[in-house]
Amino acid sequence: MDLGLKDRVYVVTGATRGLGNASARELVADGAKVVLTGRDEKRVADAAAELGPNAIGLAVDNADPEAPARLIAAARESFGGFDGILISVGGPAPGFVADNTDEQWTSAFESVFLGAVRLARAAAEELEAGGVIGFVLSGSVHEPIPGLTISNGLRPGLAGFAKSIADELGPRGIRVVGLLPSRIDTDRVRELDGLSADPEATRAANEARIPLRRYGTPEEFGRTAAFLLSPAASYLTGIMLPVDGGMRHGF
Repeated sequence: MDLGLKDRVYVVTGATRGLGNASARELVADGAKVVLTGRDEKRVADAAAELGPNAIGLAVDNADPEAPARLIAAARESFGGFDGILISVGGPAPGFVADNTDEQWTSAFESVFLGAVRLARAAAEELEAGGVIGFVLSGSVHEPIPGLTISNGLRPGLAGFAKSIADELGPRGIRVVGLLPSRIDTDRVRELDGLSADPEATRAANEARIPLRRYGTPEEFGRTAAFLLSPAASYLTGIMLPVDGGMRHGF
């Protein structure tokens, strides 16, 4: 199936590893051009080099108010266009309500929530019909995840924001989509499993709750993201798509 990605230009944030990186890889593999970001300059440079000439890296923090303009300008200057953005950011600090400090909440709000809002707002101003704004969110949009109180507080709000702008931008032909990963086998998920007294038992228990009885791979997530961002998904907007092997049992 031709996704129609050839020579389309996307910005993918948080793309030096994990789900953002997997998404950038699949986009480039299908012919797109990508501006990828991360906070560590060396990691950004290395990630871009691995993807070849159709990718460039820019070290920025999603919380930086200047980041959106810089990224969109880099897309236009390097590849001559801007067709969409996938907004991904590393998960906030784990912890229960008594564990997380005001500083952790504030830092997470700036990067996970407000930074994403700024990026989406800037993209909305620059995109034309056929453009797309994607959010990497979490299964916590539908069901809180124990031990991730900050994430549980912020991700559903971003889903609500995404649904709101899908209505606003639809008449202009701009789509807005969300992806809701659950147990994808990334460094972040392995780190979270490792917080338990018995990480292997924790993983086994999680796998037992998944109908497919396994964690997803980053590549599986990336292929789903590439499809949703592509012209092949041109009639999909305002959706929150679980990428979870069936872990969410509700409709």
